[in-house]
Amino acid sequence: MPPLTAQIARASNPGGTTAIWVRDRLDGLWHDEDFADWYPRDGRPGLSPAQLATVCVLQFLLGLSDRQAAEAVRCRIDFKYAMAMELDDPGFHHSVLADFRDRLAEGDRVDRLLDLALARLKKAGLVRERTTQRTDSTHVLAAVRDLTRLELITEAVRAALEEAAGIAPHLLDELVDEDWARRYGRPVRLGKNPTKPKTRTLATGNDAVQLMEHLYRHGVDCTSGPRVQALRQIVVQNYHREAAGRLSWRTAEKEDGPGLPPSSRAIVSPYDTSARYARHGHIISWKGFSTHLTEVIAMWHMLTNDARYQDLGPNHWQQHPHQAKRRQQRLIAELSALGVDTSGLEPA
Repeated sequence: MPPLTAQIARASNPGGTTAIWVRDRLDGLWHDEDFADWYPRDGRPGLSPAQLATVCVLQFLLGLSDRQAAEAVRCRIDFKYAMAMELDDPGFHHSVLADFRDRLAEGDRVDRLLDLALARLKKAGLVRERTTQRTDSTHVLAAVRDLTRLELITEAVRAALEEAAGIAPHLLDELVDEDWARRYGRPVRLGKNPTKPKTRTLATGNDAVQLMEHLYRHGVDCTSGPRVQALRQIVVQNYHREAAGRLSWRTAEKEDGPGLPPSSRAIVSPYDTSARYARHGHIISWKGFSTHLTEVIAMWHMLTNDARYQDLGPNHWQQHPHQAKRRQQRLIAELSALGVDTSGLEPA
């Protein structure tokens, strides 16, 4: 540790910071020797991998982007103290962090580095064996637009039209006219208070039913696409048939009529039918998913972006539900063996 860096860090932060605590309590989470097999032996010397790993952890703890983390290394005294750097050290370019995470995702490096961190946390007295570790859930936003119900059904019709046009465009010649082109020719943005909402909901619902009946009548291939299937589910969830056969807009559940589906089943986007609306208390609400994480697992999986499962593809677990259930059961068993409280985790 450079003496001047330690002196100024202590003087300017007498109460300490997260970065200073990491250095004082752990003497650095890792050492350069831990990364000896990550880099070739020849070539010019590179940046310290132990320092880069420490920056990644501090970056997660403090919620910094790559640019902000690189700027903190360059400008913040406590970061220089955590990595034992001279005060005039210029740091590194922010793109180095992405390159380092790419190296981290190779092979079993993630688990090996986590084992080293846990061993040193245990040695420092910060982790005890066979204790209960609570889990918590956090929200994950879906990569979709936040749509009102009217925007949802309108966008679902547009998505189904786009899908059908890509498979068999001739089937739409009899159906799509100038009015349809005006309503569904571009992504819908109606806002929360559109003009004539009742007229729009009824017209859009009738268009959706007409489109599906037309596709089912003329082409089986078109009806099996994900957008058309999403439209069918969205129509069922937002409309119902009255006794006279007319299409009617669903409202909040009443004793004398059908209500809306529960949020655990309601589709919120035609482009991601697995996303759901969720609330946490009276303040936080989002459209996406919930995931259960422990404190250690949260830090590590966010740091590595869950790279061990990226090669399986985004729809792997949906296409292989039995594998997904076995994997969930195995994960819960492993967490229980480590002393993690898994009462909030249940296999799907």
